[in-house]
Amino acid sequence: MRAKNLTRETCGWLVGWTGVVAMLSHCGATGFRLPDQDAFATGRGEAFAATADNPSALYYNPAGITQLEGHQVRVGVYALNLRSRYTSPQTGLSFDNEKDLHAIPQFYYTYSPEDSPWSFGLGLYAPFGLSSKWPQDTGFRTVATRGEVRYYTVNPVVACELMPGLSVGAGVTINHAELDLRQGLVWPAQPLDLFAFKGDGWDVGYNLGLRWQVHEKLVLGVSFRSTTTVGLDGHSRAYNLMEFPPGVGMVPAFPEQRWAAGANWPFPLKAIFGVSWRPTLDWNLEFNADYTGWNRLRTVTLHQAGGIPGLIPSEVPLRLNWEGSWYYEFGVTRYFEGGWHVSAGYIWNENSVPDATYSPLVADLNRHFGSVGLGWRGDRLTWDLAYQFGYGPRRTVTGSAPSATGQTADGRYRFLSHALAVSVGWRF
Repeated sequence: MRAKNLTRETCGWLVGWTGVVAMLSHCGATGFRLPDQDAFATGRGEAFAATADNPSALYYNPAGITQLEGHQVRVGVYALNLRSRYTSPQTGLSFDNEKDLHAIPQFYYTYSPEDSPWSFGLGLYAPFGLSSKWPQDTGFRTVATRGEVRYYTVNPVVACELMPGLSVGAGVTINHAELDLRQGLVWPAQPLDLFAFKGDGWDVGYNLGLRWQVHEKLVLGVSFRSTTTVGLDGHSRAYNLMEFPPGVGMVPAFPEQRWAAGANWPFPLKAIFGVSWRPTLDWNLEFNADYTGWNRLRTVTLHQAGGIPGLIPSEVPLRLNWEGSWYYEFGVTRYFEGGWHVSAGYIWNENSVPDATYSPLVADLNRHFGSVGLGWRGDRLTWDLAYQFGYGPRRTVTGSAPSATGQTADGRYRFLSHALAVSVGWRF
């Protein structure tokens, strides 16, 4: 194998795989998308688009805020322990993702003037994010090692009750994304080299919602969040501490090099269709079908102001070829006297990444989530607490594209998560 072919292909694949992290608007199918934006909704399996009766409706369905009175504030945090495990088909050894603890905050404010059909709100939340880090000796070091994406949204919203029981809402999403992506360059198992890209940028999108109470016991909810494309500006860097590989083709050692770099990274649309049925005032059952348009992620190009001839090209096409996927969410809440309520929920989430373009940074697979919740609503104070358990049955990946050193993402992947969500609200 000639060194030029080895290194050029290596760079192309390493940037392509690390770029996958940026695309996860979830965290895989779940990926790096973060659908858990309120403890009450999480306790119900995120089936909340039709109910939408607290300030977190700004995220789930902005039309829902017309149900709220006066000024209301709601804050919360979603604390997640996420474990992905990889088992090598060659050695039989297993490795765990080393970035397993995350905490995602939320803030919502709504105002509904008295005797007015109009309502207003402001949300601050992170609809995408999380990070992934694998040990250096997994066997796919030149395919993927580490990636982190942070995506923050400021979301002013206005909603109107067009007629009793029928409301619409619309908002602007002002989004800021930050990425820090790293990967081995040519060394298969030793941290002797690095290729990394770090950048950030802004984009503006929108969200829409409709809530229609077609019967005293039946409510329909529809929510839509637009695509965004964040122009990431930053730098890439690379170094190699030793010549590689003897007898195959020489890649000389070189100190760290830096270049201005950037890319336009697409984030997907999201659409939710929900129906809530309340057989009595004490019960609320809801089903949501939640679609994420990951199929927007096809090929993206990383542009660099420099490179190393024969090793790192200045422009690299990133071939992702993801597929759209669904969450199917079911939730139930039982209300009691004194303001108390308990909830339970279930989610099934299908994967989005085909074997051919699979990345361990996503470790995407079909997943099941179960949750329970407890809460209390008073005249002014409200609070909710939810626990969520996630499980991904084993996925065996075969035929994934190799790096130039011959490493692939092939192997067996499992997923396990525990999460605790807490939200507190105040009406004034």
